[in-house]
Amino acid sequence: MRVNLYSGFSALIHPSICITCQQKVVKKEEVICIECDYHLPRTNFHTEKKNKFTERFWGRIPIEAAASMYYFNGNEHVKRIIHGLKYEGKTQIGEQVGRIMGKRIAYANPTFQKIDLILPVPLHYKRQKERGYNQSDFFAKGLAKTLIAIWRNDLLTRKVNTKSQTTMNALERMKNVENIFEVVDPAFLKNKNILLVDDVVTTGATLEACAKEILKVEGTKVSLATMAFVL
Repeated sequence: MRVNLYSGFSALIHPSICITCQQKVVKKEEVICIECDYHLPRTNFHTEKKNKFTERFWGRIPIEAAASMYYFNGNEHVKRIIHGLKYEGKTQIGEQVGRIMGKRIAYANPTFQKIDLILPVPLHYKRQKERGYNQSDFFAKGLAKTLIAIWRNDLLTRKVNTKSQTTMNALERMKNVENIFEVVDPAFLKNKNILLVDDVVTTGATLEACAKEILKVEGTKVSLATMAFVL
């Protein structure tokens, strides 16, 4: 009882605020209110086996399924969500979006019901030390809670601290991430259905580079999930 009273009192003094509309949210662990989430531009890719996300990998790598929560382009609220998670230390954003997305994709697509393991795209250790965390870890945690799957952030590593890809074209992005990832424990990945996750997908070059390394392990299947999708 003391814990509940303290939590309630703490919430009154330090209420959680929706990152998009700046209004109070009902639950302390949430940072996106129900109304804002409802109006955000959802992709609904998870309801289609073939979609704009999977199309980016046709002829490149075999993908079981791919889903993104929101469209990124031109929406200030989505930009604020990604920026808050990535640069402002608001890691609860990733977990909340992961939990919401996990529920939606599990009910709508049987492929996501069969996920054994969730792996976040890793940062180089130097970049993670500078930022203090990997934003994709928290998105992966949220997904794991509702997909009832294991998540690990120590099975895939980034060997090279590459340049930022913000201003690069598709070909430059592919070259920038070529052969920079490594699977740490192949035996653990063997014969598993793996969900590879990242915060935003633009060209898909980073996800492709990671997936290629995973698919070298015997019996692995790869699906993809991101918080946002750039058209």
